[in-house]
Amino acid sequence: MTAHAHFVLLRGLWREARHWGAFPAHLQQHFPESRISTPDLPGNGKRHLEISPATIAGMTDALRCQINSPQPLRLIALSMGGMIAIDWMARYPAEIEAAVLINTSARPLSPFYRRLRWTAYPPVLRLIFDSGTAKEAGILRLTSNRYQHDSKLLADWQQWRRQNPVSPANAGNQFLAALKFSITTRPEPPALIVASRADRLVDYRCGRKLAQTWRTDYAEHASAGHDLPLDEPEWLAQVIRQWFDDAIRIRTGS
Repeated sequence: MTAHAHFVLLRGLWREARHWGAFPAHLQQHFPESRISTPDLPGNGKRHLEISPATIAGMTDALRCQINSPQPLRLIALSMGGMIAIDWMARYPAEIEAAVLINTSARPLSPFYRRLRWTAYPPVLRLIFDSGTAKEAGILRLTSNRYQHDSKLLADWQQWRRQNPVSPANAGNQFLAALKFSITTRPEPPALIVASRADRLVDYRCGRKLAQTWRTDYAEHASAGHDLPLDEPEWLAQVIRQWFDDAIRIRTGS
């Protein structure tokens, strides 16, 4: 594991770089010599005028063109971002040093009613066509257990939506890409799977099943929502720091 690493943070459905909130700062404190990149997917954030790929592989390829790094990357990926990370590791393993996959899922390891909890289907489908203001309020309610009633945070999200609106077509493309994504083989790079037991969007058992199938490391938070980096940024940064420290000790035998 390299000391001066390059972390690439990948968000999920309809989110942009600013939705990482305080987490990149917490991560930087634990890895002060490292570079941290927070690219936007086509259709989101600064790239909202572009067309979102309708497949996870298409999103991976778009991000690979955006990231310029002479060294293997450390991916930290949330939800649909985790699917992109899995695809990236599987197809281009030499480009990835390791990955942390947060509250993600994939066929065929987990059934559809756990990949997206059955209670979440109606509100998520409405969100695809909702206006910016209603959409952000709905997303916050679904993804955060700690800040779901935070009016200041909601106002920020609504402002970002007005600045960089995600079109209904792009929202639909991203949702269908995530829904269709499946895993065929275990990627070569090492991975840490992290899940929120209280996630109201994706059943935490999806992450647990992924870790069991891959026989890889697993961490679980008891009370955070789907947006774990928002609800518990310091806890997450500490878990990632400890995981990389353990990996370095194993590699060096120290």
